[in-house]
Amino acid sequence: MDIRSTLASQQYAASRQATTPLPNGEQVTNPFAVAANSFAETVQHGEKTAMAALSGNADPHALVQALAQTELAVETAVTVRNKVVEAYQEILRMPV
Repeated sequence: MDIRSTLASQQYAASRQATTPLPNGEQVTNPFAVAANSFAETVQHGEKTAMAALSGNADPHALVQALAQTELAVETAVTVRNKVVEAYQEILRMPV
């Protein structure tokens, strides 16, 4: 048995999951974490509104607005991801 895999599994089990809330109501100050939380909330709101619309409990205008916000959030996330990948590739091309 490899000791490194045992230690890695123990560390993984002991680490706090990324989706669990912060203890004692701590506020997130990292701008990237705030943006990620905002993105997740926007997508969840769009999903809830879509589910309510499917059951007939939501206003069609609210559905269109929620889907437009979700689409904008996804497009923004994809654009940021593409820029990060481009920057990483540019760094790799730099001579040492």
